[in-house]
Amino acid sequence: MLSDIKKMQFHENILGTLGHTPLVRLNKITKGFKGHFFAKVESFNPGGSVKDRIGIEIIEEAEREGRLRPGGTIVEATSGNTGMGLAIAAAIKGYKCVFTIPDKMSMEKIRLLRAFGAEVIVTPTAVPHESPESYTEVAKRVVRETPNSILANQYFNPKNPEAHYRTTGPEIWDQTGGQIDYFVAGVGTGGTISGIGKFLKEKNPNVKIIGIDPKGSVLKEYFYTKTYPHILKTYKVEGIGQDWLPGTLNFDVIDDMVEVNDKESFTMCRKLTREEGLFAGGSCGTAMAGALKYAAEHMKENEVMVVLLPDTGERYLSKIYNDDWMRENGFLTPDRVTVKYVLQNKAKTVQQLITIDSTASVQTALDLFKQHDVSQLPVLEKGKPVGTILDSALLTAVLSDKSKLNDTVKSLMEPAFPVIGTSSPIEHAIDLLKKKDSAVLIEEDQHIVGILTRYDVIEYMAR
Repeated sequence: MLSDIKKMQFHENILGTLGHTPLVRLNKITKGFKGHFFAKVESFNPGGSVKDRIGIEIIEEAEREGRLRPGGTIVEATSGNTGMGLAIAAAIKGYKCVFTIPDKMSMEKIRLLRAFGAEVIVTPTAVPHESPESYTEVAKRVVRETPNSILANQYFNPKNPEAHYRTTGPEIWDQTGGQIDYFVAGVGTGGTISGIGKFLKEKNPNVKIIGIDPKGSVLKEYFYTKTYPHILKTYKVEGIGQDWLPGTLNFDVIDDMVEVNDKESFTMCRKLTREEGLFAGGSCGTAMAGALKYAAEHMKENEVMVVLLPDTGERYLSKIYNDDWMRENGFLTPDRVTVKYVLQNKAKTVQQLITIDSTASVQTALDLFKQHDVSQLPVLEKGKPVGTILDSALLTAVLSDKSKLNDTVKSLMEPAFPVIGTSSPIEHAIDLLKKKDSAVLIEEDQHIVGILTRYDVIEYMAR
């Protein structure tokens, strides 16, 4: 029986668990670097990301100003994490949510937002920022069409950097005992790095604030040149980088910026998880990879670097932690490239091995050529290669004598392609393909499991 509730330790609601995330020392991935490295692990927030900190701030400010009334709707353009922060606070306070999200974002993020009852509108990624189809412009249209609604407006809302000035910055200062030389974070809205950077600079102007930008974003180039690049490129990492300049980004508190590509981001992301036990999202990998690039050139013995890791890897299970997705996008390259690796990287539409039995008819072979859009067929007897049928040879024979349609392919086949094992280095296949053979057959456990053509290898090398 409850006698005195004051003796219990609890939070009034989940929002009470916001902030005070841990600072964790990094040990393995920083081996060989000078200085001391620490991660500010923001996945400990209730919604799993640093963006939880700004959701409640934005909502309560709108309430105080009378812009958000009971039963109202919160609308935001989000890459997923800010949406989660808003959705959690909205669930506690009884508001509805509508979020617009670019189509490059992971399905996990979309499902998480819907789990909280939010309406999610998926918009195209590859459109200009000012396009009516962009996620920011669609969000503005939803607000115009929805009574009693507000746009959270994280890209221009001063509550975004202010939340980090009041909470994240002081936490880092206290956790390091003021002994911090470098703070590193990815740059998206700019709110996180601007708020934390301002606080740390006020405490110690010598603290260096380093922003990390994905390759393809405009922010690093604008930081140095105050101009936008002429050609914009898309990138896979989520939640950071821009093709325009957010109003919540204060370049005055940033000392330097480092560019990191997608492969560097995702490789580092997986290393954080597998070597440090920190289940990290893609932008965590970007921040960490950029931090080590900078540290290699600038850090000295006994200096301290804090890297902010914004979210959890649970939101990227279908992408960064999916080997198939990583291979298809050219991000998962082993130290030793084998024939099997290149075979797995072929487009899924051509991964299936199409063969024909030596007793099948020429007509059957022609049908297979047409059905599968291939130009050569390995001929098998009891699962073993005995020859090769080329579409050009069959067509020449049939055009000369139509009755050959009923002949067996064995009568028209060429010698079999060479057979190599799946563990063979790709250089072995290349050596064979440079000679007269246009393809090699791949064998595993005494079974033919695939074929690599000259085109397959050239396409792989181009990627």
